[in-house]
Amino acid sequence: MNGEAFGLYTHIRNNRIRSRLLLAGLFVLAWLASFGGILAATGFMGTPRGVDPYAHALDTFVVALPFVTAGVAVWIFIGYQINVAIIGAVTGARGLERAQAPKLYTMLENLCISRGITMPKLMIIEDQALNAFASGVKDSQYTVTVTRGLIDHLDDAEIEAVLAHELTHIRNGDVKLMVVAVVIAGVLSFLSEVAFRTMRFSGSSSRGSSDNNKGAGAAILIGLLIMAVAGILASVIRFSLSRSREYLADAGAVELTKNPDAMISALLKISGRADITGVPSGVMDMCIENDPDDMSDIFSTHPSISKRVQALVGAAGGRLPPRLNEMSLRPPLTAIVEARGPWGARHPNE
Repeated sequence: MNGEAFGLYTHIRNNRIRSRLLLAGLFVLAWLASFGGILAATGFMGTPRGVDPYAHALDTFVVALPFVTAGVAVWIFIGYQINVAIIGAVTGARGLERAQAPKLYTMLENLCISRGITMPKLMIIEDQALNAFASGVKDSQYTVTVTRGLIDHLDDAEIEAVLAHELTHIRNGDVKLMVVAVVIAGVLSFLSEVAFRTMRFSGSSSRGSSDNNKGAGAAILIGLLIMAVAGILASVIRFSLSRSREYLADAGAVELTKNPDAMISALLKISGRADITGVPSGVMDMCIENDPDDMSDIFSTHPSISKRVQALVGAAGGRLPPRLNEMSLRPPLTAIVEARGPWGARHPNE
């Protein structure tokens, strides 16, 4: 079934629901961060005699609420319209024409034709890291970006597996979900920057006496705490994005290429070499690998390479490369001989 080629239909449907919930949550987090910033700024600058800083901050927030809401809506609109251009700008990616990489184009085109997928654009980052990611929120925007290192160090079958992995992310709706998460991070970072700059450059305008502003210190502390809570919630949203998307994308790549060994070999080569110089963490979260180690795996947006390889061995019938020890892998990966994977399946030969 075509649905099985890219993951469960429920995963695709849930991604659509998550995207809507994340957008709604973005407004709530923006309102929360704005109120916290206003409260902290109110406490920092002081209030007129006899005016309670909390009441003053609430009144100011009510006035600012329509503007904050409109600003978030505009930010979302801009993010949806030019997200690929923004990501390209912060990563230094450039367009890759067919004449420049005919073999890469042919691989991607054949994969798209095999499942009736709209051909995405191709871009390249001139970095020796081994990584790739998909971006965009609609057919006219979808783009697959690869690094120079990926092209130079992976063979054709491995590159094809990586391209199939990214196409699966597009088909499953994972790309749109991650773009929304990046937009959330951007909005909250902007609001935090505005609040802190306001407090920094408004110290000289503090008014009112200390008697009238006895609660100023507490207001600053509470305001900063509210902003911190909003930031923590944004991080929770980021970390809560289902990591099953990577397992499903790996499975989709295997279904498209019929070559689980190539997917395993690609992941093993990418491991430990995925960090793209100067690329923001939000974009790294969209990549095929974000290099979590075993200690930080629980807090990562990606499952570890070892778990993904175990899943491909246990559930897709993949085999480890015969020259595993010659691939200069990180120590934990040289011991991936466990047949069971996160999907709970056994190797067919067990």
